[in-house]
Amino acid sequence: MSLEITPSGQACGATVRGVDLTRPLDPGTIAEIRKAWLDHQVLAFPDQKMTDEDLERFTQYFGPFGDDPFIAPIAGHPHIIAVQRAADETAPIFAESWHTDWSFQQRPPAGTCLFGITIPPSGGDTLFANQYMALDEMPDSLRKRLEGRHAIHSARNAYSPAGMYGAADKAKGRSMDIRPSADAEATQRHDIVRTHPETGRKSVFGCAGYIVGIAGMEQEEGWELVTELYRWQTRPEFQYRHKWEPDMLLMWDNRCLLHMATGGYAGHDRLLHRTTIGAM
Repeated sequence: MSLEITPSGQACGATVRGVDLTRPLDPGTIAEIRKAWLDHQVLAFPDQKMTDEDLERFTQYFGPFGDDPFIAPIAGHPHIIAVQRAADETAPIFAESWHTDWSFQQRPPAGTCLFGITIPPSGGDTLFANQYMALDEMPDSLRKRLEGRHAIHSARNAYSPAGMYGAADKAKGRSMDIRPSADAEATQRHDIVRTHPETGRKSVFGCAGYIVGIAGMEQEEGWELVTELYRWQTRPEFQYRHKWEPDMLLMWDNRCLLHMATGGYAGHDRLLHRTTIGAM
């Protein structure tokens, strides 16, 4: 089977056709998809009538399942979460800020798979920022201040009881089953500039949000550096805007990207099912 891979023409991303993800894939096709994933960082597979079982099988071609610690899984599928929003929901848009999935874990997921089930007629785009490009084009003065530094990551601002998705958020009637916990207060250190384990390329890893400080720096000084980095790494020229369709699978590489959700679909339901690809 020969895949048809069409680059987005933006900072990353490609569309893949010529494959049926509702059927088991042979090793050659899996290897071809992995190469395209590493080359383009984000892959979109349109017109895939996938079941939850298909999504689970596809995920495991690329690694073990990752752990989703603060969002309850859907019934009967412990590794799938529902990313959803009701038409009349008034809680803030979920994940409407730049981040790398679960960067606060000791071994953050290698990738994420997201399948569109109920997609509004407009709005709800997902934005990506290419962190290879952000590092490659970074001014030397900023890069020298980041090389060798370790960022302190934590889920506390999002998933602690007092965080963005804590008790106050639950009272707003959010449809997603988010489970805030004191466990979110834990911290984990990661290199700010990391070498990708498969491509060997260097990129920036993570951003303000899950990054709450820099090891060895006073909080104010460290936060100034984190915010300076954030302004650089999210610049428009590093971005890809993905537009969704029903029955579309998206997979992306968390090791070299940032991403964020967007709104613009008030009055419409939205439902996607998500898995994460664990680190290998």
